[in-house]
Amino acid sequence: MKVHAPEAILPTLTATVGVVLLAFWLATGPPSDLEPRTSGRDGTIDRSGQTARPEPGQPIAGPGTASEIPGQWPGFLGPGRDSIATGGPPLARSWPAEGPPVLWSIDVAEGYAGAAISDGRVYVLDYDEEAEADTLRCLSLDDGREIWRNSYPVVVAFHHGMTRTVPTIVGDYVITMGPRCHLACWDAATGKSHWLIDLERDHGTRVPEWYTGQCPLVDQDRLIVAPCGDAMLMAIDYRTGDVIWQSPNPKGWNMTHVSIVPMELQGRRTYVYCASGGVAGVAADDGTLLWETTAWKEINATSPSPVVLPDDRLFLSRGYGSGALMLQLVKTDSGIEAQSLFELTPKQFSSEQQTPIYRDGHLFGIRKVGAKTMVCLDLDGNEVWDSGGDRFGLGPYLFADDLLLILDDDATLTAAEATPSGYKRLARHKVLPGGHDAWGPMAMVAGRLILRDMTRLVCLDLRAN
Repeated sequence: MKVHAPEAILPTLTATVGVVLLAFWLATGPPSDLEPRTSGRDGTIDRSGQTARPEPGQPIAGPGTASEIPGQWPGFLGPGRDSIATGGPPLARSWPAEGPPVLWSIDVAEGYAGAAISDGRVYVLDYDEEAEADTLRCLSLDDGREIWRNSYPVVVAFHHGMTRTVPTIVGDYVITMGPRCHLACWDAATGKSHWLIDLERDHGTRVPEWYTGQCPLVDQDRLIVAPCGDAMLMAIDYRTGDVIWQSPNPKGWNMTHVSIVPMELQGRRTYVYCASGGVAGVAADDGTLLWETTAWKEINATSPSPVVLPDDRLFLSRGYGSGALMLQLVKTDSGIEAQSLFELTPKQFSSEQQTPIYRDGHLFGIRKVGAKTMVCLDLDGNEVWDSGGDRFGLGPYLFADDLLLILDDDATLTAAEATPSGYKRLARHKVLPGGHDAWGPMAMVAGRLILRDMTRLVCLDLRAN
């Protein structure tokens, strides 16, 4: 009798069992309690993308009407892109026990997208999960009711939230940058779509981890963006979507979460951007690459924008175990050179998400490492003061009517006097009960402060009377 070795029998037995199990599966179907995997809920971005450029739809009108309240907060960090509100009525120096009055509140998709305000309208780039579409919502500043909405289809999976950026308003146009780098232009009054550019598909952009945080910049009547693909920076006619110039990207640097900053450099308008491999400056007139440095490379993620300072200096900061760097741009025989003046350790200063504020010859920002206090630095990097027992998180802050308004992670709002002479808290209240991840940039117009946490957008009345 012929005896088969066990290793010879095993493949045959395995195949037989597999056929039986497959037949059983086909006969009975999958278990009824299985749920489809939601891409991104496991901490990954679905990068499968779309082969065709998404097409915006038609605007859908809502019951809201534009407010007659004056004032502009036309984009990221306000009119001067410096987190300083100008004009407006006096603000209250104290709040009642129930906190500042809430004028309105709405639900929003999970994320950190901030508001822009113009002509009594509030614009927020939201996400419609049911329709799977980036959705620009136009709201009334009076009561938060929706005036119109318009959208384009795109799959955005949850990955530490979905929405990220602040629209930019210029005249009759609203410019948005979606989480997956869709650049779009809309009519500010009606919501009609003018054009859409897919930077990943059309210009070789690599969508950053946790999606893009880059907010569009309109400067000198042009839209300036950093695709960091075929080109590092690009100037666009915002009315038509036509490309005016593209700057070179010789080292193949990728996009970060940083927004572009305009700068006057030795009498010439330039744009500064922190890309993955370093920092670069290009000429505003034609996109010529004027200087670059690898002294400040991306570590995990870079979010705060550069802060432009006197004497052709730039202050750079971030979190994730890194601190801050002061650069000075110097003209040499070979061109512009970026020289490092000093570095700060994470314990001296580090800002993971928010851009520090330059005011009164000093820098103000929240130091992430250690006690997480608000600090004031002089321009040599020396600490002038910190906020002592007042601790904060990764949330935004801005100046308005000589008050420093600071939002903590849990949506606790603090109003303080903050000058180079010192810090003094005046009021504090948790404005969103149960709030969390309140990291989106705030907006201020006519004493109305718009802020958000992960899922709610609220408008507060901070006026003195």
